[in-house]
Amino acid sequence: MYDFDEEIDRYNTHSQKWDGMEDAYGVSPEDGLAMWVAEMDFRPPKEVNDVVMEAARHGIHGYFAKPEEYLASITGWMERRHGWTVQPREIASVHGIVAGVGKALRAYSERGDGIILFTPVYHAFARVIKANKREVVESPLELRDGRFEMNLERLEANLTGREKMVIFCSPHNPGGRVWSRDELRAVAAFCEKHDLVLVSDEIHHDLVFPGEKHIPMVLAAPEQIDRTVMMSATTKAFNIAGALTGNVIIQDDSLRRKFDTDHSATGKSMNRIGALMATAAYQHGDEWLDALCPYLARNAEVFREGVEAIPGAKVHPMQGTYLAWADFSGTGMENAEIVRRFQEDAKIAASHGPDFGTGGAQCMRVNIGTTRERVEEAVSRLQRAFGDLQ
Repeated sequence: MYDFDEEIDRYNTHSQKWDGMEDAYGVSPEDGLAMWVAEMDFRPPKEVNDVVMEAARHGIHGYFAKPEEYLASITGWMERRHGWTVQPREIASVHGIVAGVGKALRAYSERGDGIILFTPVYHAFARVIKANKREVVESPLELRDGRFEMNLERLEANLTGREKMVIFCSPHNPGGRVWSRDELRAVAAFCEKHDLVLVSDEIHHDLVFPGEKHIPMVLAAPEQIDRTVMMSATTKAFNIAGALTGNVIIQDDSLRRKFDTDHSATGKSMNRIGALMATAAYQHGDEWLDALCPYLARNAEVFREGVEAIPGAKVHPMQGTYLAWADFSGTGMENAEIVRRFQEDAKIAASHGPDFGTGGAQCMRVNIGTTRERVEEAVSRLQRAFGDLQ
């Protein structure tokens, strides 16, 4: 019903992922594979493109108003897909989740405050924290039985008292971990004990593989709703990242008022096209998403099996997302050599592990949200690039 195997040429379309990879990584889109920026190479559900075409036919692109249908699409999606009851008044629209994180930093912390990250983690968090003159406090994840886990006892022993916030990535980027209810409750309890605001970035929450289940933080720990800021979007799940439309959902009135103060001060106008696309995705995207997730899960299997045929290479088992975390530490190579083999030998543009903080050394984040053929080609290229290890 949905053709995720269709090869779509994105070269010369103002695509950051494809047209920007030569500047970023020295890999030409003419013979390289773009596997870095967190977006997919699939068209969204037909209804999403239809609403854009209808807007273009109308021909006037003024400011967006009357968001009731947009808000209802969000509340309806959260209820039927996640069992989470959200009220329209609890939703703020922001120009992307990174922008939402920046607003939360200004709303709930001051310059010099510590912001906790469980690393390695999405690199934009540290960038925004530093840009807002806050301090990044890293809590390195530990590998146990081949998967990332938190060490809250170690984090607690290293607290200084300047920490004001945790930015938590659920599901985890990179690595594709879907956190258990107990893990979520432990993070929330930690935030209560140390009076920390908990920002839960759940932008990948709909990209969960068959047999796995994502639990929204506020459902796992409802008693911490007065300190929890939820962030979600249609952009990753439906491949409309360029729409730059995200949701900040805050169910506690006092916490929400603090956010709204900063939100109002920096501008609340919505992206018109983004709102139309998000509405269509949540209204019509169930079947498309239900077909996509098994396809991504198989891509993850193909990538992991192929890379792990390279002696010393491991790929973290994924439970969701389309971002694979490939660990080459077992090869004994330094970061520079791993990167060279990716970019010069395999001609693959992938995200460098150290950019994700402590724990990223000798690793690469590889975007498998593309056609099966491209994933298989990437595996073949990497096996050749590291062929001397056979």
